[in-house]
Amino acid sequence: MPAPGVSSLGSRIREERLRRGVSLRGLARDVGVSASMISQIETGKTRPSVSTLYAITSVLGVSIEEVFAPAAEPVGAVAAAPAIAEPAVAAGEPAANSSGPALDAVGRLGPVVPPADRQSLTLDTGVIWEQLGELVGQAVDFLLVTYPPGGSSSSTGGLMRHSGAEYGFLIRGELVLNLGFDEFRLHAGDAFSFESTTPHSYRNEGSEPAVSIFFVIERDVLLGEGLT
Repeated sequence: MPAPGVSSLGSRIREERLRRGVSLRGLARDVGVSASMISQIETGKTRPSVSTLYAITSVLGVSIEEVFAPAAEPVGAVAAAPAIAEPAVAAGEPAANSSGPALDAVGRLGPVVPPADRQSLTLDTGVIWEQLGELVGQAVDFLLVTYPPGGSSSSTGGLMRHSGAEYGFLIRGELVLNLGFDEFRLHAGDAFSFESTTPHSYRNEGSEPAVSIFFVIERDVLLGEGLT
Protein backbone atom coordinates (compact mmCIF):
# COMPACT_ATOMS: atom_id res chain seq x y z
CA MET A 1 0.00 0.00 0.00
CA PRO A 2 1.50 3.40 -0.96
CA ALA A 3 2.25 6.02 1.65
CA PRO A 4 0.37 9.19 0.61
CA GLY A 5 1.45 12.30 2.46
CA VAL A 6 4.61 10.89 4.06
CA SER A 7 6.94 13.35 2.32
CA SER A 8 4.56 16.22 3.04
CA LEU A 9 4.34 15.17 6.68
CA GLY A 10 8.12 15.11 7.06
CA SER A 11 8.43 18.51 5.43
CA ARG A 12 5.80 19.94 7.77
CA ILE A 13 7.62 18.59 10.83
CA ARG A 14 10.92 20.01 9.59
CA GLU A 15 9.27 23.35 8.81
CA GLU A 16 7.80 23.67 12.31
CA ARG A 17 11.02 22.52 13.99
CA LEU A 18 13.08 25.16 12.15
CA ARG A 19 10.43 27.82 12.72
CA ARG A 20 10.74 27.28 16.46
CA GLY A 21 14.52 27.12 16.43
CA VAL A 22 14.59 23.54 17.70
CA SER A 23 17.57 21.42 16.70
CA LEU A 24 17.10 17.97 15.29
CA ARG A 25 18.87 16.46 18.30
CA GLY A 26 16.81 18.60 20.67
CA LEU A 27 13.54 17.40 19.15
CA ALA A 28 14.74 13.80 19.25
CA ARG A 29 15.67 14.14 22.92
CA ASP A 30 12.30 15.61 23.89
CA VAL A 31 10.36 13.01 21.89
CA GLY A 32 12.46 10.13 23.19
CA VAL A 33 13.74 8.77 19.88
CA SER A 34 17.07 8.93 18.06
CA ALA A 35 18.15 11.93 15.97
CA SER A 36 18.48 9.50 13.06
CA MET A 37 14.79 8.60 13.43
CA ILE A 38 13.72 12.27 13.31
CA SER A 39 15.94 12.85 10.27
CA GLN A 40 14.44 9.88 8.45
CA ILE A 41 10.91 11.07 9.26
CA GLU A 42 11.66 14.58 8.01
CA THR A 43 13.12 13.29 4.73
CA GLY A 44 10.25 10.88 4.17
CA LYS A 45 12.44 7.78 4.46
CA THR A 46 10.38 6.36 7.30
CA ARG A 47 6.92 6.83 8.75
CA PRO A 48 6.30 7.88 12.34
CA SER A 49 4.02 5.73 14.45
CA VAL A 50 0.82 7.23 15.81
CA SER A 51 2.43 7.61 19.23
CA THR A 52 5.61 9.21 17.83
CA LEU A 53 3.62 11.68 15.72
CA TYR A 54 1.59 12.75 18.75
CA ALA A 55 4.82 13.17 20.74
CA ILE A 56 6.37 15.31 17.98
CA THR A 57 3.34 17.57 17.61
CA SER A 58 3.10 17.96 21.41
CA VAL A 59 6.75 19.03 21.66
CA LEU A 60 6.44 21.45 18.73
CA GLY A 61 3.10 22.81 19.93
CA VAL A 62 1.19 22.15 16.70
CA SER A 63 -2.12 20.40 16.15
CA ILE A 64 -2.68 17.23 14.16
CA GLU A 65 -4.77 19.29 11.73
CA GLU A 66 -1.72 21.42 10.98
CA VAL A 67 0.39 18.47 9.83
CA PHE A 68 -2.11 17.87 7.02
CA ALA A 69 -1.36 21.35 5.63
CA PRO A 70 1.11 21.63 2.73
CA ALA A 71 4.65 22.48 3.80
CA ALA A 72 6.29 25.73 2.74
CA GLU A 73 10.07 25.61 2.95
CA PRO A 74 11.08 27.89 5.87
CA VAL A 75 13.53 30.72 5.47
CA GLY A 76 17.07 29.68 6.35
CA ALA A 77 16.58 25.98 5.69
CA VAL A 78 19.84 24.20 5.04
CA ALA A 79 18.62 21.89 2.31
CA ALA A 80 15.53 21.59 0.16
CA ALA A 81 12.81 19.41 1.61
CA PRO A 82 11.50 16.44 -0.38
CA ALA A 83 8.75 17.01 -2.90
CA ILE A 84 5.26 17.08 -1.42
CA ALA A 85 3.14 14.10 -2.36
CA GLU A 86 -0.31 14.78 -3.71
CA PRO A 87 -3.25 14.04 -1.37
CA ALA A 88 -4.85 10.63 -1.79
CA VAL A 89 -8.24 9.14 -1.19
CA ALA A 90 -9.19 6.30 1.12
CA ALA A 91 -7.09 3.15 1.27
CA GLY A 92 -4.15 4.83 -0.43
CA GLU A 93 -5.71 5.22 -3.89
CA PRO A 94 -4.44 8.06 -6.13
CA ALA A 95 -6.24 11.36 -5.80
CA ALA A 96 -8.83 12.19 -8.42
CA ASN A 97 -7.47 15.72 -8.73
CA SER A 98 -4.30 17.59 -7.81
CA SER A 99 -5.82 20.85 -6.63
CA GLY A 100 -5.36 20.06 -2.93
CA PRO A 101 -7.95 19.89 -0.16
CA ALA A 102 -11.43 21.36 -0.64
CA LEU A 103 -10.92 24.52 1.41
CA ASP A 104 -13.66 27.14 1.31
CA ALA A 105 -13.24 30.92 1.32
CA VAL A 106 -12.35 31.04 5.04
CA GLY A 107 -9.91 28.13 4.92
CA ARG A 108 -12.36 25.54 6.21
CA LEU A 109 -12.23 21.96 4.93
CA GLY A 110 -15.84 21.42 3.96
CA PRO A 111 -18.72 21.85 4.57
CA VAL A 112 -18.89 18.71 2.41
CA VAL A 113 -15.74 16.68 1.71
CA PRO A 114 -16.09 13.97 -0.98
CA PRO A 115 -13.66 11.02 -0.85
CA ALA A 116 -11.49 12.43 -3.66
CA ASP A 117 -10.79 15.58 -1.63
CA ARG A 118 -9.71 13.89 1.60
CA GLN A 119 -6.14 14.39 2.78
CA SER A 120 -4.51 11.11 3.78
CA LEU A 121 -1.46 10.16 5.86
CA THR A 122 -0.03 6.66 6.11
CA LEU A 123 1.89 6.04 9.33
CA ASP A 124 4.05 3.24 10.72
CA THR A 125 2.59 -0.32 10.51
CA GLY A 126 0.28 0.91 7.73
CA VAL A 127 -2.14 2.93 9.88
CA ILE A 128 -4.02 5.41 7.67
CA TRP A 129 -5.47 8.73 8.83
CA GLU A 130 -7.90 10.56 6.54
CA GLN A 131 -9.00 14.09 7.38
CA LEU A 132 -12.78 14.35 7.12
CA GLY A 133 -13.21 18.03 7.90
CA GLU A 134 -11.75 21.10 9.56
CA LEU A 135 -13.17 24.27 11.08
CA VAL A 136 -10.89 27.26 11.55
CA GLY A 137 -10.13 27.94 15.21
CA GLN A 138 -11.56 24.62 16.39
CA ALA A 139 -8.92 22.24 17.81
CA VAL A 140 -10.77 19.07 16.85
CA ASP A 141 -9.35 16.31 14.65
CA PHE A 142 -12.12 14.67 12.60
CA LEU A 143 -10.57 11.53 11.15
CA LEU A 144 -11.33 8.25 9.44
CA VAL A 145 -8.70 5.89 10.87
CA THR A 146 -7.83 2.48 9.45
CA TYR A 147 -5.68 -0.05 11.29
CA PRO A 148 -4.68 -2.85 8.90
CA PRO A 149 -4.29 -6.42 10.20
CA GLY A 150 -1.24 -6.30 12.48
CA GLY A 151 -1.32 -2.51 12.59
CA SER A 152 -0.75 -0.69 15.87
CA SER A 153 -0.29 2.79 17.30
CA SER A 154 3.25 1.85 18.35
CA SER A 155 5.43 -0.80 16.73
CA THR A 156 7.20 -1.27 20.08
CA GLY A 157 3.94 -1.88 21.94
CA GLY A 158 4.30 1.24 24.09
CA LEU A 159 1.44 3.35 25.39
CA MET A 160 1.00 7.00 24.43
CA ARG A 161 -0.55 9.99 26.12
CA HIS A 162 -1.27 13.43 24.74
CA SER A 163 -3.46 16.43 25.39
CA GLY A 164 -7.23 16.49 25.06
CA ALA A 165 -9.84 13.76 24.76
CA GLU A 166 -10.87 11.32 22.08
CA TYR A 167 -14.13 9.81 20.95
CA GLY A 168 -14.32 6.91 18.54
CA PHE A 169 -16.79 4.63 16.79
CA LEU A 170 -15.64 1.36 15.23
CA ILE A 171 -17.32 0.91 11.87
CA ARG A 172 -15.73 -2.34 10.73
CA GLY A 173 -13.38 -5.00 12.05
CA GLU A 174 -11.98 -5.44 15.55
CA LEU A 175 -9.57 -3.31 17.56
CA VAL A 176 -7.81 -3.82 20.88
CA LEU A 177 -7.73 -0.71 23.07
CA ASN A 178 -5.31 -0.63 25.99
CA LEU A 179 -6.36 2.09 28.39
CA GLY A 180 -4.26 2.43 31.50
CA PHE A 181 -4.21 -1.01 33.12
CA ASP A 182 -7.33 -2.16 31.25
CA GLU A 183 -7.68 -3.89 27.88
CA PHE A 184 -10.84 -3.67 25.77
CA ARG A 185 -11.62 -5.69 22.66
CA LEU A 186 -13.73 -3.48 20.42
CA HIS A 187 -16.08 -4.83 17.76
CA ALA A 188 -17.96 -3.12 14.93
CA GLY A 189 -20.63 -0.89 16.45
CA ASP A 190 -18.71 -0.21 19.68
CA ALA A 191 -18.11 3.39 20.77
CA PHE A 192 -15.37 4.56 23.10
CA SER A 193 -14.24 7.80 24.72
CA PHE A 194 -11.63 8.82 27.27
CA GLU A 195 -9.20 11.55 28.32
CA SER A 196 -6.17 11.29 26.05
CA THR A 197 -3.82 11.96 28.96
CA THR A 198 -4.60 8.39 30.07
CA PRO A 199 -1.86 6.10 28.67
CA HIS A 200 -3.38 4.19 25.77
CA SER A 201 -2.69 2.26 22.58
CA TYR A 202 -4.51 0.58 19.70
CA ARG A 203 -3.73 -2.57 17.75
CA ASN A 204 -5.53 -4.76 15.25
CA GLU A 205 -5.15 -8.48 15.96
CA GLY A 206 -7.87 -9.41 13.46
CA SER A 207 -7.73 -10.56 9.84
CA GLU A 208 -9.48 -7.54 8.32
CA PRO A 209 -8.90 -3.77 8.52
CA ALA A 210 -10.36 -2.02 11.56
CA VAL A 211 -12.01 1.21 10.41
CA SER A 212 -13.09 3.90 12.90
CA ILE A 213 -14.37 7.45 13.00
CA PHE A 214 -12.39 9.54 15.49
CA PHE A 215 -13.03 12.93 17.07
CA VAL A 216 -9.93 13.99 18.97
CA ILE A 217 -10.32 17.22 20.94
CA GLU A 218 -6.89 18.80 21.31
CA ARG A 219 -7.98 20.69 24.40
CA ASP A 220 -4.52 21.81 25.55
CA VAL A 221 -3.63 23.03 22.07
CA LEU A 222 -6.82 25.11 22.06
CA LEU A 223 -5.92 26.56 25.46
CA GLY A 224 -2.30 27.10 24.51
CA GLU A 225 -1.07 24.68 27.19
CA GLY A 226 1.37 21.78 27.08
CA LEU A 227 1.06 18.25 28.32
CA THR A 228 0.38 17.85 32.01
